[in-house]
Amino acid sequence: MSTGLIIALIVIVIVAAAVAGAAAVFPRVRGARGGRGLRRRFGPEYERAVARHDGDAKAAERELAERLHTYGSLREQPLGAAERERYTARWTAVQERFVDSPADAVAEADRLLAELAGAVGFPDGGRYEEQLDALSVHHAGHVQGYRRLHQVARFQTGGSADGGTHTEEMREALLEARALFEDLAAPARRPRAEAGKQAPEHSAGRGQGPARHPWGLHRQHAKGS
Repeated sequence: MSTGLIIALIVIVIVAAAVAGAAAVFPRVRGARGGRGLRRRFGPEYERAVARHDGDAKAAERELAERLHTYGSLREQPLGAAERERYTARWTAVQERFVDSPADAVAEADRLLAELAGAVGFPDGGRYEEQLDALSVHHAGHVQGYRRLHQVARFQTGGSADGGTHTEEMREALLEARALFEDLAAPARRPRAEAGKQAPEHSAGRGQGPARHPWGLHRQHAKGS
């Protein structure tokens, strides 16, 4: 065998080994970057997905990536002023109703959130799991409030031997879910130049949603709490 042929074979072996090494490393790097991106995008939802998959981060990331692929291009359609006013009035009525009938108020709040999400472009409330997945892509920081409210409305509104604890759980679920309601019912974001002209007293929040508690949804006011 000539010296030239030996050198050529050595070069081929070295190149093949380098290509194989790169092929093994690249998926791990790409997966790590994808995981970091999903963690940033989904926040607490990422941790919940990992826990649901018994700590299997790769399985959780596949699930979240599929959600992102399916619903990432969804565009919300903000409510008109009249619609927003009607939804806000209904949410306020739900909160006021909680004082005398916590279970009914929580059930109505759950229905109202499902309806509102459908009205702004998410899957219909009759497809709860799909709606929840879509909301988790665009409102990851608040979707747990809706999940908790739905669970309480479905399983815990039939009464409890410990009425105080039961009422407190419903109260907390309703308060937590309010953040998603405010996000969904908020006015469309105005262009930055126009938004900068708004009055200082309205610049702190995203919109003038039901940010206060005029109805007194506090622990000392709820019956049975």
